[in-house]
Amino acid sequence: MDMGRNSNFTTQLPAGSGYYAVIQSRDASGSSQYSNVVSANISSYPISEEVFTTRQRTVIPDSTPWGWDTVFPYQISRFQDNGYGTWKFGPGVNTSKQLSIMSPSYNGASVTNTARLLSFFTITDVHIVDEETPAQAIFSGYLGGNSSAYSPVILLTTQVLDAAVQTINALHKKNPFDFGLALGDAINNAQFNELRWYIDILDGGTINPDSGNKDDPRPGPLNDYQDQFKAAGLDKTIPWYQSLGNHDHFWMGSYPITNENIRQAYTNPNREILLMGDLFADGVNSRVDYMGAIDGRTLDGNIIGVGPVGNFPDGAPKVLAADQNRRPLTRKEWMNEFFNTTSNPVGHGFAQTNVEKDFASYSFEPNPNLPIKVIVLDDTQVDENFDEHGNGYLNNERLSWLLNELDKGQAENKLMIISAHIPIVTIGFTSAQGPNYSPVSSNTLLSKLSAYPNLILWVTGHRHRNVVTPRPSINPAYQGPQYGFWEVETASLRDFPQQFRTFEIVRNSDNNISIFINDVDPAVKEGSLAALSRSYAVAAQQLFKAQTDLLPSGAYNAELVKQLSSTMQAKIQNFGTPLIKQ
Repeated sequence: MDMGRNSNFTTQLPAGSGYYAVIQSRDASGSSQYSNVVSANISSYPISEEVFTTRQRTVIPDSTPWGWDTVFPYQISRFQDNGYGTWKFGPGVNTSKQLSIMSPSYNGASVTNTARLLSFFTITDVHIVDEETPAQAIFSGYLGGNSSAYSPVILLTTQVLDAAVQTINALHKKNPFDFGLALGDAINNAQFNELRWYIDILDGGTINPDSGNKDDPRPGPLNDYQDQFKAAGLDKTIPWYQSLGNHDHFWMGSYPITNENIRQAYTNPNREILLMGDLFADGVNSRVDYMGAIDGRTLDGNIIGVGPVGNFPDGAPKVLAADQNRRPLTRKEWMNEFFNTTSNPVGHGFAQTNVEKDFASYSFEPNPNLPIKVIVLDDTQVDENFDEHGNGYLNNERLSWLLNELDKGQAENKLMIISAHIPIVTIGFTSAQGPNYSPVSSNTLLSKLSAYPNLILWVTGHRHRNVVTPRPSINPAYQGPQYGFWEVETASLRDFPQQFRTFEIVRNSDNNISIFINDVDPAVKEGSLAALSRSYAVAAQQLFKAQTDLLPSGAYNAELVKQLSSTMQAKIQNFGTPLIKQ
């Protein structure tokens, strides 16, 4: 029997009955209007009083689920009885000293860390989800195969981000951050309400992680994924800056929202669930399978409206209610929303010229008293030139802009960090499904980057993994260890290991620099919804067996040493706050 075709997951839900007042206001047409109303009666979620990085403690999934019966990813109620989703705390992961881009003769044995230059954090691939939207791709993952299409973690993304923000705040009190970088895929499906939840969590607003009708699967506050809560908000002294990800402006990160079939599904007043099929197997123009949605009235987020057309003889399955706040966002609209914020800076890196020019790249200097520059690069695909796999993309306009920013930083003797959503390796990647969609290849990019000895880091997300890649020069015209840099990927807050990363750049006694990187598990409180999400992420890892580096914990902590040019060594020698040995 095909478990994906049984009546539990193909029955159309009745409209109407049993709902109480909708939280959003309604206009004359009945469409919901977004409102972030702060109520004194709304409570907050606490985190654990114990806040650690993975240097002190790690989260270790239990290695072998019992697996007595076949369990599918959507069968949340069966996880515990079959051994899925269980984990324990394990030992910390030590910091390893990495010299891969240094001269072979360099061992650093007599070199000490002398002064702190800069400290920041990265969060990425949060994938805030409106699980009740009719325009998603549950069909492609609820039986396994593609965890990006469906995973039980989609129910609790807002609560996980809130816990991560509180953990960042706690670390900030011990060792202040100068700024934060959000590396893209803030949201899952390019929706307005998802983006508002994301920004409002970082701002410290009241979050109603529900769309359409107001649902309460378990009566009472703070005890199910639909409950309204007061977000803690990022400490107002920490400025944060945003990068654009493929999920931020493409349907499910894979296809332009200009496709009419996809676009109309988001806010169709008829509430019909998207009819398409598996994007990779059937193509965007297929009309063979309904893609499914979540019944927000159910505690485990039961799936509705999924499966082949033939299973719905009475017509298209529907979600419980339409919601105009599910409207899809263009890149311009997505960037523009960051000006509606109470945290710093307004725009979170984007200027109005970015919106006007539809150009999501910019640069900033985090500390005017330090010669350090951050270049935020949009390396996602464009509507006119894309493939469904979300590979990286640079055209000549973006490359010219990037090289101009690097030229200016090099001429001004500033150390430089590039922040982008997609790792270098997938830029211009040629897959079996199609031609090279990026005019600029990764090799061309790396050859250009090799000319800049002041480039120290490329920080990125997208692949949901903690990967560190040394990038020595590949350009014969620029040889020597000073021409290398480090590429550092940060894992996702959505999927296991659900971590963010901290960076501390220090000047060493030889006036080269070290970059200390540490992964951090959000300090979830036992019994909280964020802790439940961790169990769901562990179960998804066990069920989907996704490619995750550095198991069992997924964490990687290191001291990355970077050779500076003699010019930069002379300039940097008097900068930084002296480190005191403890």
